[in-house]
Amino acid sequence: MKKAVLPLLLLCLSQGINAQEAKPTQEYDKWSIEVGAGINKPGRTFTEGYRTSRLAPITGELGVRYMFNNKFGLKLDAAYNQFKNADNSLDFKTTFMRLDLQGVINVGRILNFEDWTNRFGLLLHGGAGVFRMTFDDNALYSDAKDHGLNLIGGLTGQLRLSNSVVLTGDFTTSVNGVQNFNFDGNSTVSTNVVDGVLMTGTVGLTFYLGSKEKHADWYVYSVTDQLNELDKRVGDLETMMNDSDKDGVPDYLDAEPNTIAGVAVDSKGRNIDRNGNGVPDELESYLEKKEGELKSSATADLTDLINGGYVNVYFDFNADQPNPQSVNGVNFLIKYLKENPSKSADVIGYADEIGNTEYNKALSARRAENVKKILVDAGINASRLNIVGNGEDASVSKDSKYARQTVRRVTFIIK
Repeated sequence: MKKAVLPLLLLCLSQGINAQEAKPTQEYDKWSIEVGAGINKPGRTFTEGYRTSRLAPITGELGVRYMFNNKFGLKLDAAYNQFKNADNSLDFKTTFMRLDLQGVINVGRILNFEDWTNRFGLLLHGGAGVFRMTFDDNALYSDAKDHGLNLIGGLTGQLRLSNSVVLTGDFTTSVNGVQNFNFDGNSTVSTNVVDGVLMTGTVGLTFYLGSKEKHADWYVYSVTDQLNELDKRVGDLETMMNDSDKDGVPDYLDAEPNTIAGVAVDSKGRNIDRNGNGVPDELESYLEKKEGELKSSATADLTDLINGGYVNVYFDFNADQPNPQSVNGVNFLIKYLKENPSKSADVIGYADEIGNTEYNKALSARRAENVKKILVDAGINASRLNIVGNGEDASVSKDSKYARQTVRRVTFIIK
Protein backbone atom coordinates (compact mmCIF):
# COMPACT_ATOMS: atom_id res chain seq x y z
CA MET A 1 0.00 0.00 0.00
CA LYS A 2 2.88 2.36 0.79
CA LYS A 3 4.12 2.17 -2.80
CA ALA A 4 0.73 3.34 -4.04
CA VAL A 5 0.09 6.11 -1.51
CA LEU A 6 3.55 7.65 -1.21
CA PRO A 7 3.77 8.81 -4.87
CA LEU A 8 0.44 10.63 -4.47
CA LEU A 9 1.70 12.39 -1.36
CA LEU A 10 4.92 13.31 -3.14
CA LEU A 11 2.92 14.82 -6.00
CA CYS A 12 1.00 17.03 -3.55
CA LEU A 13 4.25 17.89 -1.81
CA SER A 14 5.89 19.04 -5.04
CA GLN A 15 3.09 21.59 -5.58
CA GLY A 16 3.20 23.19 -2.16
CA ILE A 17 6.54 22.51 -0.55
CA ASN A 18 7.98 26.00 -1.13
CA ALA A 19 5.00 27.67 0.54
CA GLN A 20 4.67 25.14 3.34
CA GLU A 21 8.23 24.46 4.50
CA ALA A 22 7.52 24.98 8.18
CA LYS A 23 4.05 23.52 8.55
CA PRO A 24 4.44 19.90 9.78
CA THR A 25 5.85 20.66 13.23
CA GLN A 26 6.94 23.76 15.07
CA GLU A 27 10.72 23.37 15.29
CA TYR A 28 11.41 27.07 15.78
CA ASP A 29 10.70 30.04 18.06
CA LYS A 30 8.19 32.67 16.99
CA TRP A 31 8.55 35.66 19.34
CA SER A 32 11.19 38.39 19.29
CA ILE A 33 11.89 41.85 20.77
CA GLU A 34 13.40 44.58 18.55
CA VAL A 35 15.21 47.74 19.68
CA GLY A 36 16.89 50.38 17.56
CA ALA A 37 18.23 53.93 17.52
CA GLY A 38 19.23 56.27 14.73
CA ILE A 39 18.41 59.35 12.70
CA ASN A 40 15.34 60.87 11.03
CA LYS A 41 14.43 63.31 8.29
CA PRO A 42 10.94 64.92 8.15
CA GLY A 43 9.70 66.13 4.77
CA ARG A 44 6.91 68.43 3.60
CA THR A 45 4.54 70.48 5.82
CA PHE A 46 6.92 73.14 7.10
CA THR A 47 6.07 76.79 7.61
CA GLU A 48 8.03 79.14 5.34
CA GLY A 49 11.36 79.98 6.98
CA TYR A 50 11.50 76.73 8.98
CA ARG A 51 13.49 73.66 8.05
CA THR A 52 15.50 70.86 9.65
CA SER A 53 19.05 69.79 9.04
CA ARG A 54 19.51 66.98 6.56
CA LEU A 55 19.52 64.32 9.28
CA ALA A 56 18.21 64.72 12.83
CA PRO A 57 20.01 62.63 15.44
CA ILE A 58 17.29 61.47 17.81
CA THR A 59 15.22 58.39 16.88
CA GLY A 60 14.41 55.40 19.10
CA GLU A 61 12.30 52.32 18.33
CA LEU A 62 10.94 49.38 20.32
CA GLY A 63 8.87 46.51 18.90
CA VAL A 64 7.51 43.03 19.59
CA ARG A 65 7.20 40.59 16.68
CA TYR A 66 5.39 37.26 16.24
CA MET A 67 5.93 35.00 13.22
CA PHE A 68 3.07 32.73 12.14
CA ASN A 69 5.60 30.61 10.22
CA ASN A 70 9.06 31.17 8.76
CA LYS A 71 7.73 33.60 6.13
CA PHE A 72 4.94 35.76 7.55
CA GLY A 73 4.30 37.55 10.84
CA LEU A 74 3.07 40.64 12.67
CA LYS A 75 4.80 43.22 14.81
CA LEU A 76 3.65 45.98 17.15
CA ASP A 77 6.20 48.77 17.40
CA ALA A 78 6.53 52.26 18.81
CA ALA A 79 8.99 55.06 17.96
CA TYR A 80 10.16 58.32 19.48
CA ASN A 81 11.56 61.04 17.20
CA GLN A 82 12.82 64.52 17.91
CA PHE A 83 13.90 67.09 15.34
CA LYS A 84 14.74 70.80 15.40
CA ASN A 85 15.74 73.72 13.24
CA ALA A 86 18.77 73.80 11.00
CA ASP A 87 21.32 76.62 11.34
CA ASN A 88 19.67 78.70 8.60
CA SER A 89 16.14 78.23 9.98
CA LEU A 90 13.98 79.93 12.55
CA ASP A 91 14.08 78.15 15.92
CA PHE A 92 11.76 75.22 16.66
CA LYS A 93 11.84 71.77 18.29
CA THR A 94 9.23 69.05 17.76
CA THR A 95 8.60 65.65 19.37
CA PHE A 96 6.97 63.04 17.19
CA MET A 97 5.78 59.65 18.50
CA ARG A 98 4.01 56.82 16.71
CA LEU A 99 2.47 53.38 17.43
CA ASP A 100 1.92 50.94 14.54
CA LEU A 101 0.76 47.39 13.79
CA GLN A 102 2.65 46.00 10.81
CA GLY A 103 2.71 42.85 8.74
CA VAL A 104 6.14 41.27 8.24
CA ILE A 105 7.39 39.29 5.23
CA ASN A 106 10.60 37.28 5.58
CA VAL A 107 12.08 38.01 2.16
CA GLY A 108 15.10 35.89 2.97
CA ARG A 109 13.04 32.71 3.20
CA ILE A 110 10.83 33.53 0.23
CA LEU A 111 13.89 34.20 -1.97
CA ASN A 112 15.79 31.19 -0.53
CA PHE A 113 18.71 33.14 0.91
CA GLU A 114 19.73 29.86 2.58
CA ASP A 115 21.05 28.71 -0.81
CA TRP A 116 23.98 31.15 -0.48
CA THR A 117 24.09 32.43 3.11
CA ASN A 118 22.98 31.63 6.65
CA ARG A 119 24.11 35.00 8.08
CA PHE A 120 22.18 37.64 6.16
CA GLY A 121 18.43 38.15 6.11
CA LEU A 122 15.91 40.71 4.90
CA LEU A 123 12.48 41.62 6.28
CA LEU A 124 9.83 43.71 4.55
CA HIS A 125 7.32 45.38 6.88
CA GLY A 126 4.31 47.63 6.46
CA GLY A 127 1.08 48.62 8.15
CA ALA A 128 -0.74 51.48 9.81
CA GLY A 129 -1.06 53.21 13.16
CA VAL A 130 -1.40 56.51 14.98
CA PHE A 131 0.94 59.41 15.69
CA ARG A 132 1.17 62.23 18.23
CA MET A 133 3.17 65.45 17.81
CA THR A 134 4.02 68.19 20.34
CA PHE A 135 5.93 71.48 19.92
CA ASP A 136 8.23 73.56 22.10
CA ASP A 137 7.10 76.68 23.96
CA ASN A 138 8.23 79.08 21.22
CA ALA A 139 5.90 77.62 18.59
CA LEU A 140 2.71 79.42 17.65
CA TYR A 141 0.72 76.28 18.45
CA SER A 142 2.79 75.23 21.47
CA ASP A 143 -0.37 74.31 23.40
CA ALA A 144 -1.70 72.12 20.61
CA LYS A 145 -1.31 68.34 20.62
CA ASP A 146 -1.48 67.18 17.03
CA HIS A 147 -2.44 63.57 16.33
CA GLY A 148 -3.74 61.46 13.48
CA LEU A 149 -3.29 58.31 11.44
CA ASN A 150 -0.26 57.12 9.52
CA LEU A 151 0.78 54.52 6.96
CA ILE A 152 4.21 52.98 7.37
CA GLY A 153 6.56 50.70 5.47
CA GLY A 154 10.21 49.75 5.36
CA LEU A 155 13.03 47.24 4.98
CA THR A 156 15.13 45.63 7.71
CA GLY A 157 18.49 44.05 6.93
CA GLN A 158 19.65 41.32 9.32
CA LEU A 159 23.10 40.05 10.33
CA ARG A 160 22.82 36.96 12.52
CA LEU A 161 25.29 37.19 15.41
CA SER A 162 24.01 34.01 17.10
CA ASN A 163 20.86 31.91 17.27
CA SER A 164 19.52 34.40 19.86
CA VAL A 165 20.72 37.84 18.73
CA VAL A 166 20.63 39.63 15.36
CA LEU A 167 22.14 42.98 14.35
CA THR A 168 19.68 44.98 12.24
CA GLY A 169 19.69 48.02 9.99
CA ASP A 170 16.31 49.49 9.11
CA PHE A 171 14.99 52.16 6.75
CA THR A 172 11.35 53.19 7.31
CA THR A 173 9.04 55.80 5.80
CA SER A 174 5.91 57.00 7.62
CA VAL A 175 3.22 59.01 5.80
CA ASN A 176 0.79 60.98 7.98
CA GLY A 177 -2.87 61.57 7.33
CA VAL A 178 -5.17 64.04 9.07
CA GLN A 179 -2.18 66.09 10.26
CA ASN A 180 -3.36 69.49 11.47
CA PHE A 181 -0.11 71.42 11.95
CA ASN A 182 3.18 71.64 10.12
CA PHE A 183 6.15 69.89 11.68
CA ASP A 184 7.44 73.13 13.20
CA GLY A 185 4.08 73.92 14.90
CA ASN A 186 3.80 77.47 13.54
CA SER A 187 1.08 77.05 10.91
CA THR A 188 -1.63 74.65 9.82
CA VAL A 189 -1.23 72.28 6.88
CA SER A 190 -2.88 73.11 3.60
CA THR A 191 -4.27 69.61 2.93
CA ASN A 192 -5.58 66.74 5.04
CA VAL A 193 -5.09 63.95 2.50
CA VAL A 194 -1.37 63.11 2.55
CA ASP A 195 0.45 65.42 4.91
CA GLY A 196 3.83 64.98 6.58
CA VAL A 197 6.40 62.38 5.57
CA LEU A 198 8.98 61.12 8.08
CA MET A 199 11.93 58.94 7.06
CA THR A 200 14.04 57.16 9.65
CA GLY A 201 17.18 55.05 9.61
CA THR A 202 18.12 52.96 12.63
CA VAL A 203 20.64 50.37 13.75
CA GLY A 204 19.51 47.93 16.40
CA LEU A 205 19.31 44.45 17.84
CA THR A 206 16.69 41.73 17.69
CA PHE A 207 16.46 39.29 20.64
CA TYR A 208 14.75 35.96 19.98
CA LEU A 209 12.56 34.47 22.72
CA GLY A 210 11.99 30.73 23.26
CA SER A 211 13.78 27.43 23.81
CA LYS A 212 14.14 26.19 20.23
CA GLU A 213 17.50 26.13 18.49
CA LYS A 214 16.42 28.60 15.79
CA HIS A 215 13.91 31.38 15.27
CA ALA A 216 11.45 31.38 12.36
CA ASP A 217 13.58 34.07 10.65
CA TRP A 218 16.29 31.46 9.98
CA TYR A 219 14.44 28.17 10.02
CA VAL A 220 14.45 26.05 6.85
CA TYR A 221 12.42 22.84 6.84
CA SER A 222 14.33 20.41 4.63
CA VAL A 223 12.66 18.30 1.97
CA THR A 224 14.27 15.18 3.48
CA ASP A 225 12.69 15.85 6.89
CA GLN A 226 9.29 16.35 5.31
CA LEU A 227 9.57 13.16 3.25
CA ASN A 228 10.55 11.20 6.36
CA GLU A 229 7.54 12.54 8.22
CA LEU A 230 5.21 11.70 5.35
CA ASP A 231 6.70 8.19 5.16
CA LYS A 232 6.04 7.72 8.88
CA ARG A 233 2.44 8.89 8.46
CA VAL A 234 1.92 6.42 5.63
CA GLY A 235 3.37 3.65 7.81
CA ASP A 236 1.02 4.57 10.66
CA LEU A 237 -1.89 4.56 8.21
CA GLU A 238 -0.94 1.08 7.05
CA THR A 239 -0.88 -0.16 10.65
CA MET A 240 -4.33 1.32 11.27
CA MET A 241 -5.65 -0.47 8.19
CA ASN A 242 -4.44 -3.93 9.29
CA ASP A 243 -7.23 -6.54 9.32
CA SER A 244 -6.11 -9.36 11.63
CA ASP A 245 -9.19 -11.55 11.21
CA LYS A 246 -9.61 -10.78 7.48
CA ASP A 247 -13.25 -9.78 7.88
CA GLY A 248 -12.95 -6.61 5.82
CA VAL A 249 -13.05 -4.28 8.86
CA PRO A 250 -9.74 -2.60 9.85
CA ASP A 251 -8.52 -3.45 13.35
CA TYR A 252 -8.91 0.13 14.61
CA LEU A 253 -12.66 -0.04 13.83
CA ASP A 254 -13.11 -3.75 14.68
CA ALA A 255 -15.07 -4.38 17.89
CA GLU A 256 -14.33 -8.14 17.57
CA PRO A 257 -10.87 -8.33 15.95
CA ASN A 258 -10.75 -12.15 16.00
CA THR A 259 -14.01 -13.30 14.40
CA ILE A 260 -14.29 -16.60 12.58
CA ALA A 261 -12.77 -16.39 9.11
CA GLY A 262 -15.31 -16.31 6.30
CA VAL A 263 -18.31 -15.57 8.54
CA ALA A 264 -20.28 -12.40 7.75
CA VAL A 265 -19.79 -9.45 10.11
CA ASP A 266 -21.45 -6.06 10.54
CA SER A 267 -19.83 -2.66 9.94
CA LYS A 268 -18.06 -2.87 13.33
CA GLY A 269 -16.57 -6.30 12.65
CA ARG A 270 -18.98 -8.20 14.91
CA ASN A 271 -20.42 -11.59 13.98
CA ILE A 272 -24.00 -11.23 12.76
CA ASP A 273 -26.16 -13.00 15.34
CA ARG A 274 -29.76 -11.86 14.94
CA ASN A 275 -31.26 -14.27 17.48
CA GLY A 276 -28.61 -13.42 20.08
CA ASN A 277 -27.72 -17.00 20.91
CA GLY A 278 -23.98 -16.45 20.63
CA VAL A 279 -23.57 -18.33 17.34
CA PRO A 280 -22.94 -16.41 14.10
CA ASP A 281 -25.95 -16.74 11.82
CA GLU A 282 -23.94 -18.25 8.95
CA LEU A 283 -22.37 -20.83 11.20
CA GLU A 284 -25.66 -21.60 12.91
CA SER A 285 -27.44 -22.03 9.59
CA TYR A 286 -24.77 -24.41 8.39
CA LEU A 287 -24.89 -26.46 11.57
CA GLU A 288 -28.69 -26.73 11.57
CA LYS A 289 -28.68 -27.89 7.96
CA LYS A 290 -26.17 -30.62 8.67
CA GLU A 291 -27.34 -31.48 12.18
CA GLY A 292 -29.19 -34.62 11.25
CA GLU A 293 -26.41 -36.35 9.36
CA LEU A 294 -23.30 -34.72 10.79
CA LYS A 295 -24.13 -34.05 14.42
CA SER A 296 -21.08 -35.83 15.81
CA SER A 297 -18.85 -34.42 13.13
CA ALA A 298 -20.22 -30.92 13.72
CA THR A 299 -19.54 -31.30 17.43
CA ALA A 300 -15.95 -32.21 16.62
CA ASP A 301 -15.72 -29.23 14.29
CA LEU A 302 -17.02 -26.93 17.00
CA THR A 303 -14.53 -28.38 19.45
CA ASP A 304 -11.74 -27.68 16.98
CA LEU A 305 -13.03 -24.12 16.50
CA ILE A 306 -13.12 -23.48 20.24
CA ASN A 307 -9.74 -25.11 20.89
CA GLY A 308 -8.30 -23.27 17.90
CA GLY A 309 -9.02 -19.91 19.54
CA TYR A 310 -11.95 -18.84 17.36
CA VAL A 311 -14.22 -18.32 20.38
CA ASN A 312 -12.90 -15.58 22.67
CA VAL A 313 -14.10 -13.08 25.24
CA TYR A 314 -12.41 -9.65 25.05
CA PHE A 315 -11.67 -7.03 27.70
CA ASP A 316 -10.94 -3.30 27.71
CA PHE A 317 -7.58 -2.11 29.00
CA ASN A 318 -7.03 -2.98 32.69
CA ALA A 319 -10.61 -4.31 32.97
CA ASP A 320 -11.53 -7.72 34.34
CA GLN A 321 -15.16 -7.76 33.14
CA PRO A 322 -15.87 -8.62 29.48
CA ASN A 323 -16.67 -5.70 27.20
CA PRO A 324 -20.30 -5.72 25.95
CA GLN A 325 -19.36 -6.51 22.35
CA SER A 326 -17.75 -9.88 23.20
CA VAL A 327 -20.31 -11.45 25.54
CA ASN A 328 -21.43 -13.51 22.54
CA GLY A 329 -18.30 -15.61 22.96
CA VAL A 330 -19.51 -16.67 26.41
CA ASN A 331 -22.96 -17.47 25.00
CA PHE A 332 -21.36 -19.65 22.34
CA LEU A 333 -19.60 -21.75 25.02
CA ILE A 334 -22.75 -21.94 27.15
CA LYS A 335 -24.69 -23.43 24.24
CA TYR A 336 -21.88 -25.87 23.44
CA LEU A 337 -21.49 -27.12 27.03
CA LYS A 338 -25.25 -27.53 27.49
CA GLU A 339 -25.48 -29.58 24.30
CA ASN A 340 -22.43 -31.64 25.32
CA PRO A 341 -22.85 -32.35 29.06
CA SER A 342 -19.90 -34.76 29.12
CA LYS A 343 -17.46 -32.05 28.11
CA SER A 344 -15.48 -29.77 30.43
CA ALA A 345 -13.37 -26.71 29.64
CA ASP A 346 -10.28 -24.83 30.70
CA VAL A 347 -11.11 -21.12 31.00
CA ILE A 348 -7.82 -19.37 30.14
CA GLY A 349 -7.17 -15.68 30.80
CA TYR A 350 -4.59 -13.42 29.17
CA ALA A 351 -3.36 -9.83 29.53
CA ASP A 352 -1.29 -7.61 27.26
CA GLU A 353 2.32 -6.59 28.07
CA ILE A 354 1.57 -3.10 29.40
CA GLY A 355 2.25 -2.84 33.13
CA ASN A 356 3.79 -5.06 35.81
CA THR A 357 4.15 -8.76 34.93
CA GLU A 358 2.90 -10.01 38.30
CA TYR A 359 -0.07 -7.65 38.18
CA ASN A 360 -0.92 -8.85 34.67
CA LYS A 361 -0.73 -12.48 35.87
CA ALA A 362 -3.31 -11.73 38.55
CA LEU A 363 -5.42 -9.70 36.09
CA SER A 364 -5.54 -12.63 33.63
CA ALA A 365 -6.71 -14.95 36.43
CA ARG A 366 -9.45 -12.49 37.48
CA ARG A 367 -10.65 -12.30 33.89
CA ALA A 368 -10.91 -16.09 33.68
CA GLU A 369 -12.66 -16.26 37.08
CA ASN A 370 -15.27 -13.67 36.03
CA VAL A 371 -16.01 -15.53 32.78
CA LYS A 372 -16.37 -18.76 34.80
CA LYS A 373 -18.90 -17.01 37.07
CA ILE A 374 -20.97 -16.01 34.01
CA LEU A 375 -20.95 -19.63 32.80
CA VAL A 376 -21.94 -20.93 36.24
CA ASP A 377 -24.73 -18.34 36.52
CA ALA A 378 -25.97 -19.57 33.13
CA GLY A 379 -26.34 -23.13 34.45
CA ILE A 380 -22.96 -24.74 33.80
CA ASN A 381 -21.68 -26.80 36.75
CA ALA A 382 -18.58 -25.20 38.26
CA SER A 383 -16.82 -28.59 38.42
CA ARG A 384 -16.70 -28.64 34.60
CA LEU A 385 -14.69 -25.42 34.48
CA ASN A 386 -10.98 -25.06 35.30
CA ILE A 387 -9.46 -21.56 35.74
CA VAL A 388 -6.04 -20.80 34.18
CA GLY A 389 -4.34 -17.41 34.44
CA ASN A 390 -1.70 -17.35 31.69
CA GLY A 391 -0.56 -13.77 32.30
CA GLU A 392 0.91 -11.73 29.48
CA ASP A 393 0.50 -12.69 25.82
CA ALA A 394 3.61 -11.47 23.97
CA SER A 395 2.52 -12.66 20.52
CA VAL A 396 1.78 -9.14 19.24
CA SER A 397 3.70 -5.85 19.25
CA LYS A 398 3.27 -4.11 22.58
CA ASP A 399 3.66 -0.76 20.78
CA SER A 400 0.41 -1.21 18.81
CA LYS A 401 -2.76 -0.41 20.79
CA TYR A 402 -4.85 -2.08 18.07
CA ALA A 403 -2.88 -5.31 18.25
CA ARG A 404 -2.88 -5.34 22.08
CA GLN A 405 -6.66 -5.43 22.23
CA THR A 406 -6.59 -8.87 20.53
CA VAL A 407 -4.64 -10.43 23.42
CA ARG A 408 -6.70 -8.99 26.31
CA ARG A 409 -8.99 -12.02 26.27
CA VAL A 410 -10.25 -15.24 27.74
CA THR A 411 -10.14 -18.32 25.51
CA PHE A 412 -11.23 -21.95 26.05
CA ILE A 413 -9.90 -25.49 25.69
CA ILE A 414 -12.52 -28.26 25.53
CA LYS A 415 -11.71 -31.57 27.24
